[in-house]
Amino acid sequence: MGEFVVRFVLGGVLVSIFAVIAEVFKPKTFAGIFGAAPSVALATLGLAFAKESRSYASTECETMVLGAVALAIYCTACVAVVRSTALPVWLGAGCCWLVWLVTSLSLWWLLGRGV
Repeated sequence: MGEFVVRFVLGGVLVSIFAVIAEVFKPKTFAGIFGAAPSVALATLGLAFAKESRSYASTECETMVLGAVALAIYCTACVAVVRSTALPVWLGAGCCWLVWLVTSLSLWWLLGRGV
């Protein structure tokens, strides 16, 4: 039960800090960058480091970075699909999800191989 309280408080504090940072930046379209994801990632890494080993926290950090790379590639694919009016929405969304899946699995496989 104590770990849940720590996660709740730490997550809330970090979300509040990132919300304040988001208010400082203009344009407000950058506010999403400073939403919940960075604060949850920091809270998760902090708890992993405190509860588990340094190696475990390092692995979590590596997978978060790879997830961010896969998300950036997915977003790039979404921009390309949105600009194209030839594809139906469902097909474009499916193609973008496939790009994300292939990217994520490829990066995960490379991480496992130590590349």
